[in-house]
Amino acid sequence: MGGGLLIAGTTSDAGKSVVTAGICRWLVRRGVKVAPFKGQNMSLNSFVTREGAEIGRAQAMQAQAARVEPTALMNPVLLKPGSDRSSQVVLMGRPVGELSARGFFGSADPSSGSALRGGSREALLGTVLDCLQELRDTHDAVICEGAGSPAEINLRRTDIVNMGIARAARLPVVVVGDIDRGGVFASFFGTTALLSPEDQALVAGYVVNKFRGDVTLLEPGIEMLRGLTGRHTYGILPYAHGLGIDEEDGLRVSMRGTVRESVVAPPVGEDVLRVAVCAVPLMSNFTDVDALAAEPGVVVRFVDRPEELTDADLVVVPGTRGTVRALEWLRERGLAAELARRAAAGRPVLGICGGYQLLGEHIEDDVESRAGSVAGLGLLPVRVRFAAEKTLARPVGRALGERVEGYEIHHGVAEVLGGEAFLRDDEGRSLDGCRIGPVWGTHWHGSLESDGFRRRFLEQVARDAGRRFVPAPDTSFGVLREEQLDRLGDLIEEHADTDALMRLIEQGPPAGLPFIPPGAP
Repeated sequence: MGGGLLIAGTTSDAGKSVVTAGICRWLVRRGVKVAPFKGQNMSLNSFVTREGAEIGRAQAMQAQAARVEPTALMNPVLLKPGSDRSSQVVLMGRPVGELSARGFFGSADPSSGSALRGGSREALLGTVLDCLQELRDTHDAVICEGAGSPAEINLRRTDIVNMGIARAARLPVVVVGDIDRGGVFASFFGTTALLSPEDQALVAGYVVNKFRGDVTLLEPGIEMLRGLTGRHTYGILPYAHGLGIDEEDGLRVSMRGTVRESVVAPPVGEDVLRVAVCAVPLMSNFTDVDALAAEPGVVVRFVDRPEELTDADLVVVPGTRGTVRALEWLRERGLAAELARRAAAGRPVLGICGGYQLLGEHIEDDVESRAGSVAGLGLLPVRVRFAAEKTLARPVGRALGERVEGYEIHHGVAEVLGGEAFLRDDEGRSLDGCRIGPVWGTHWHGSLESDGFRRRFLEQVARDAGRRFVPAPDTSFGVLREEQLDRLGDLIEEHADTDALMRLIEQGPPAGLPFIPPGAP
């Protein structure tokens, strides 16, 4: 086939990531060799491929849906925000510099690295198109995900992920809208009408996402939309709980610390285990706690007030793109003092990546925050120095007698001055992390997805917390993930016009799609 399709959205968080994953799983079950692709991603949830490249976690999840190994080709440009106005640019899996929003979307930023100076949009578009072509040359189909909305007309000139790549690669476009938010018909019509005639000619139609109720009540609106736009609606997907897997920032967790609670299965033992996750600024890889939330009897909440830690059996300080900023935030809000009280009382605390670093005694940072020498929380005998070179790795080790797999994404280098190692190799040599009593720290993201280790760790937490909690002996996070991906494939197979989708993938944009004025210049 060598075909392709771009899944765009009326807004951010409309469901592009899960629809893309669902189409990938539907296609691979039909024997199609398919790959996901997102030319440019802005996310603090990232993953490390086997070749040591950093890409968005959403693309890694989509690769799993497609049953292929994730590679840097699937997400050639990753932007990792460090503030409201600047991001680290990761190109083909490697960081190449910091760039302001104006520098990235407008003229080149003279303070950026040489790899980004001059003609950044043209150079990046060339890289994106080369990666897409390589995937199309080696796969039957490539399902591309857009970013935000294709109707962000202020960014159209520099676009390399929505209509810019659709136009350059002649991809048909399907626009996803979240009807649960309301206004989906206006969003479909307005999104299309804001596009230029050349861009509109690629928009084949729409997918309604997260519909609740009797679908026949929606059908008159679908017919009216077709009359107004001349375009087909390719599916009405029902609202499905528990499918927010490995999405980008902010899907389930507010960056301002809004409390969210996991779906809880009945506990195996007498007690539930309560986990509080500190919703630090620039929180990264909050998916690390998904495996905890999947355990029967474990409640996971994201919190931002000290009183919300008091009834927690385990407090997790997650990764962050701003370790020093997160440290200041914890102190300002009184969370740092509560963490110190917990540690003194022998109550469990786990720091992951940036969360591990700020639990230490001292941070020397001339790279990320450029704050220089900063005192840490002092809960672990660790000193951290930020290196210019980012560590990207897929380590394997052992902890609590169990095999552990993880991945590392950090500039901070830890010098452990005491305590015991968290993770060791098969010969017992220290690999990473530190533990002092109930306080644990590690750089390894994804370690809690290792089933045996997660059970032993939760057993230890339950003992320290005095809870009669028993981990489920047969819970497999990998199996649960596959079940979720199959559910996404089922949504597409059962509720989308798959014959019409296949024609789009094979044949490209339909001819003769009408223009809806007014189009953007």
